Amino acid sequence: SRLSVKRGGRPVDATRRVFVAASLASLGLAGCVAARVESTGDEFSSEESGSSSSSGALGKNPADISDLRIDASAWSHDAVNDVFYQLGVRFCAKPAANAYESMGVFVPGAYFEASDNGDGTFTCSISDTGTVGDYTAATAPIVLPAGTDDYSAQEAPSAYLPEDFISYLGAGLVYVLPGFRGRQGGENDDGTSFPGGAPWDVVDLKAVIRCLRYNAHEVPGDKDRVFTFGCSGAGALSALVGATGDSALYSAYLESIGAIFSNDDGESISDSIAGAMCWCPDTALDEADEAYEWMMGQYSSEGTRADGTFTKLLSDDLSDAFVSYVNSIGLTADGEALNLCEGGDGDYTSGSYYDHLQSVIEGSLNDFLADTTFPYTTSPVAVGDSKRTSRAGESSAAASSRHGGTAGSVTFETAADYVASLNDEERWVSYDATTNTATITSIGAFVRRCRPASKDVGAFDALDRSQAENQLFCDSSSSARHFDKTMSQLLSDHKKEYASRPDFSADYARDYSSDLATTDDLGVSMPTRVNMYNPLYFLLDSYVGYGTSRVAASWRIRIGIYQSDTSLATEVNLALALAMSDKNVDFATVWAQENGMVERSGDGTTNFIQWIASCV
Repeated sequence: SRLSVKRGGRPVDATRRVFVAASLASLGLAGCVAARVESTGDEFSSEESGSSSSSGALGKNPADISDLRIDASAWSHDAVNDVFYQLGVRFCAKPAANAYESMGVFVPGAYFEASDNGDGTFTCSISDTGTVGDYTAATAPIVLPAGTDDYSAQEAPSAYLPEDFISYLGAGLVYVLPGFRGRQGGENDDGTSFPGGAPWDVVDLKAVIRCLRYNAHEVPGDKDRVFTFGCSGAGALSALVGATGDSALYSAYLESIGAIFSNDDGESISDSIAGAMCWCPDTALDEADEAYEWMMGQYSSEGTRADGTFTKLLSDDLSDAFVSYVNSIGLTADGEALNLCEGGDGDYTSGSYYDHLQSVIEGSLNDFLADTTFPYTTSPVAVGDSKRTSRAGESSAAASSRHGGTAGSVTFETAADYVASLNDEERWVSYDATTNTATITSIGAFVRRCRPASKDVGAFDALDRSQAENQLFCDSSSSARHFDKTMSQLLSDHKKEYASRPDFSADYARDYSSDLATTDDLGVSMPTRVNMYNPLYFLLDSYVGYGTSRVAASWRIRIGIYQSDTSLATEVNLALALAMSDKNVDFATVWAQENGMVERSGDGTTNFIQWIASCV
């Protein structure tokens, strides 16, 4: 049957409404979309994983595991900063990428008792008495940074650069700078090639953590208090390491590089961590395209979302698919089930899920008003560590306008003046001067004013495979692959309708279907790789065949609420899923900030260090 729903106040044909394995033909006009969510692929089989176990990353130690014992007589010393360090420490016995699969280990001098070898190196043993602040060699947390963007590789450190980590060591932490592979493979100096893409970056970091635990008697620090941190694509990597601890899905990958599975006594070694710091994490790529179109794409009528284009139809269908997804995964907040229903000023823009997102946006604005002293001066780059000043093709005037100003900088004498500037094109914010609080009336108005779509359809799985995420799912046969199963299904199911538009190519459906049928060098399917790169797969049991893992207990997530690289819904879903799993979640959005190490106040490094101290 045909049913008509309202999108932006206009009746539209909804016969295309599809999501994965869920037919929406049973929808009623007055109700909320509901369907069972499927994982993006079959369960990870024993043939793929090398193990039939569903709990614990099981595998065999490499034959030459003793080569991964850190040499206690090979420490260098920075006397000025009192830092002992080693570079080029191997964390796996069979590294595939020589420039990436090693690490640097940096330790506060107080945690060692050292003797000079006379050749510039020192022999060190862990001190029982040395302290830095409130920490000892036994209690010091260990931090692992992912400092790249767009899922890029991180080269192992080849030089000693204390300015990169001295603030962490000064606070008493042990700093381990790992190399890891990124979204594409490469070539070693000897001409041999190595694979890249998902999930090799996660695998490399898991091997680092295992190696540190294997060397518990050589490296100071509490091996039960390991924390990762990163921003954007690296924020997603931090989240993945936090969510996938000891998952058997990674066993075959770990075994292939000679990672450590047990200590010399045969006791299993874990790769789970205590906590993850994630700035603006780009996660959940199985639904990222869909979330982007519902959150932002549906409010755009330009470029690939212009009327008359096939991509406009595709955008609408992706938005509809996200509605089904949200109503399928069982998200809750404060005990209330979250869903999307018909109504509002757009495509299914009412219901408890919509209300929750609106409250997040409203709360972000009210935090800004509480934090800000007026008069307040804004500029094209708001206060903070944001790495991005404007979007592609955007003028400085437009960028500044999104931050509450006009071209250049502007001073607002009062909070009321600032709120008035947000309402310059349409009224969507009300301000109460007596309480210094604001209320917002529409997510759509917020998107149009502050977070308009900056990516084409599909935002992550591009039709021409041009996005970084397409490269992330590369394999040895292709540098970029399609991976979005929902997009593939839509292109196949509605190709006749899409073909009525001039920008459609019949090759699209074939290309997506072909890429989704590929396997990587270990024989693992594309849908399974997508699952392995999705924290929600390990957090929500509504995913059929969801992954079993040891999830980090503590999470700190900060997002710039203006950033348009991903949907706010994707970021909020991660925080909701963690809270539902009874994890300690410190989640905050930062008003007028985009993609970067954003904070409501202070700087990211200091706040991260202080947060670690609060995690017990």
